[in-house]
Amino acid sequence: MTLPGVLLLDAVGPEAGFLAEAAAVRGHKVHAATTAAAYTGYGPGLTGVLAGHIVTDFARPDRALAELAAYARRRGVGAVLTVNEYLTELAARLCAELGVPGNDPGRAQAARDKAAMAEAFTAAGVRVPYTVLARDDSELQAALADRRGGFPCVVKPLSAAGSAGVTVVNGPVGAAEAADSARAAVGMYASGGDSRVLVQAYVAGAEYSVESLTQDGTTTHLAVTRKRVTGGARRVETGHSLPVSLPPAVQAAVYQEVETAIQAAGVRHGASHTEVIVGEDGRCTVIEIGARLAGGQIGVLIQHALGIDVWSALLDIALGRPAAFAPTSCGYATVRFVTSPRSGRLTSLSGLPRTGPGVPFVRCRTTIGAIVNEPGANGHRLASFVVTGSSATEVEERADAQFRQIRIQVEPQPVPDSSARADR
Repeated sequence: MTLPGVLLLDAVGPEAGFLAEAAAVRGHKVHAATTAAAYTGYGPGLTGVLAGHIVTDFARPDRALAELAAYARRRGVGAVLTVNEYLTELAARLCAELGVPGNDPGRAQAARDKAAMAEAFTAAGVRVPYTVLARDDSELQAALADRRGGFPCVVKPLSAAGSAGVTVVNGPVGAAEAADSARAAVGMYASGGDSRVLVQAYVAGAEYSVESLTQDGTTTHLAVTRKRVTGGARRVETGHSLPVSLPPAVQAAVYQEVETAIQAAGVRHGASHTEVIVGEDGRCTVIEIGARLAGGQIGVLIQHALGIDVWSALLDIALGRPAAFAPTSCGYATVRFVTSPRSGRLTSLSGLPRTGPGVPFVRCRTTIGAIVNEPGANGHRLASFVVTGSSATEVEERADAQFRQIRIQVEPQPVPDSSARADR
């Protein structure tokens, strides 16, 4: 019996490697789609696994759709997956073209374009921040003067990812600079550079994300993740921890808002990552949703804390087979992100832990001599490591202790502040 092939869109990064391994172990032929410009090497786990590879131009989605569909039909592909934020809409369209399980292509834009997202959420009754689309400077000033928003507010690009170009603005001074930063945020595959920006009311509270899997329109929430973020104008993530136990009434309210958001974004088959803020009054506000598995090693946290094989579950969903979502363990896991204290040339990075018991994952994303940035986006991370254990307190303490051992030396020099691609 010949098993259906599996096509991975943008097969780089550790998550793509984990998906490829899960498919290969089960006997599926794994195929990768990349671009000549973006491709520098497959993610870990893909070496020696691939049965085929197609180069296409993701910046031209209609052409890419036709090329990928033709390739998939020739090679017997029966499942399409991506962990890339920028390709979730194309993946939904390709799944529909091939007649395999995927998300609603008519709604998939709502998981990428943040203006369409806010509109879809509002229409569905999701509690979201007051949001205004500013097409030019005059509309930006009008949005900033709108009392329904006020200061502080958040200025962000429409389609970038990984916190690139997102600024918390506390008053009129700095608003123009924040808008310029949002407009300059360049995503992957020629996205970004949009003259329009979003202005959102600032929502105070604790930041979380909800990691969910949906199959045949039925959603299972795997975990609530606590987010660590920097203060100041640029709120860059510094770590994630899960699972988080919220008060039952609060958790129920969070799940209700998230499920409505998932439906509004057309997620029918696959993972979703929903960012929320819970206020002191327990009310949940949905900030954004991604129609894919979370980056930042959250899949690794779920696997090691809860015993859920998210990679196999995603594969089963994409193939239309019953997927296993039930936890098999009751542990705890956290990830820490290593960033540079300043922009310049990296001269030394030491003290990263090694993989071993209680540290299942360590990743270094840079090399000595590379130009690094003071964190302004998630893609500016230098490295990351995961710590696991049975106690939340013990795991957090070990992670913090290990983090204090890391030493970074950077030779200051003027460098361009380029927004990096979203972490994966």
